[in-house]
Formats: sequence, structure tokens, C-alpha cells
Amino acid sequence: MKTIGLIGGMSWESTAHYYAVLNQETARRCGGLHSAPVIVHSLDFAPIEAMQRADDWTQAGEVLAAAAQSLEGQGCGVIGLATNTMHIVAPAIVARLGVPFVHIATPTADALLADGFETVGLLGTRFTMQRRFYVDGLEARGLAVLVPDVGITNLDGIIYEELCRGIVREESRRIYQDAIARLAARGAEAVILGCTEISMLIDDSSSPLPTYDTAELHARALVEVALA
Repeated sequence: MKTIGLIGGMSWESTAHYYAVLNQETARRCGGLHSAPVIVHSLDFAPIEAMQRADDWTQAGEVLAAAAQSLEGQGCGVIGLATNTMHIVAPAIVARLGVPFVHIATPTADALLADGFETVGLLGTRFTMQRRFYVDGLEARGLAVLVPDVGITNLDGIIYEELCRGIVREESRRIYQDAIARLAARGAEAVILGCTEISMLIDDSSSPLPTYDTAELHARALVEVALA
């Protein structure tokens, strides 16, 4: 099994979830006491978040590409970026790597198509919902993608001010449930939890639509590539 390189820390809450799923999936596939060989490069999120606010994606891409190169230099045979939003700079990372980089939207689209869905809702940070970097990849696979038509600022604030800090509030869960219900009313058949922290708040038991946890799907895909 190849060593998995994981660029994390954005936020550390979701990176911890990745680490658990990487090992659970490895144990499921390999049995016994097997666990995943993983090197985590956990970045300080505060400077990265400041680059997001400043719209400085070039500098952010340099920082993440350097982290990816470092992981490859340490012997990692596959690289994953444990955040949806920062896949905005995925091309800058891929350009600097000689090993596979697994894009988070790929296993998400695979799972939705395998389950027969055609129209999906997308929740995430305002960058993920409003920019085309994520939606374009899903639409290229034949999926119709809906994003919230109201409340984007509020949904984004819950991620940064609460979930990234480990705060889970019932009021915020109801806000997300309402956003999902609105997407369902517009024709969404399932919803992508397109921020790796949203699964702290919403899952199938609390959602009006079937949910797709991008962090879990991505981690499983990284294990699949590492075992290939």
C-alpha cells in the first residue's frame, strides 16, 4: 500500500475525520490489524483563511503546492487535500506533483451517479457555492447542480464561525435543514455536503434529502488509489 499524503488543518476538525476514515477503510479492505500509512501536513488555517478573504489564490496555491511537494518528497505515493474550498488551487498543486492527486469532486460525482441521481444540491463555503471550480467538474460528469438561492452568507458564517471551531448548534442545524428543503423544492434529489465540516451538523438522519459526505468519500478514494 502506498503512503497517503494528506494536506490538512483547514480545519483540523475535518482533518481528524479524514484520519479516522482512512484507517477504517484500510482496515475494512485489508482486515486484521491493518491501518493506513499516512503522513499529514497540517497547515495553520488562519493564514490560509486570510488569503481566501483577500482573494489571493495565487499565494494560497503556492503554500499548498509546497506542502504537496513536501509530502511527495517524504515518500507519499498519492496526495489528498482535506478541504473542498481549497480545491480552487488544485491545478497549481497538480502541476508540481509527480504522483497522483485525488480531486475531492471525483469520488463525490462517482457516488452520486452510481446511485442514479441527476440533480443535486451543493452546500459549502461561499467560495464553493458561488465559484465555478466545483460545479463545473460535477456538470462535466452529467450532473445538474443547484446551489442555495438565499442565505449563502449565513451558511458560510456557520462553517467558519462555528464548525471550524468545533461548535455544533441546533439552531444552525435547522438553518441547514431549511436550506436543503429549499433545494429539494427546486428539484434536488440529493445534497452534497461540499464542505468537509458540514457532516458535523447534518447527515442522512437529520436531512430532508440523502446526503453525500465529501470528506468520507474522498478518504475512501484515497485508500483505493493507495492500494491499487
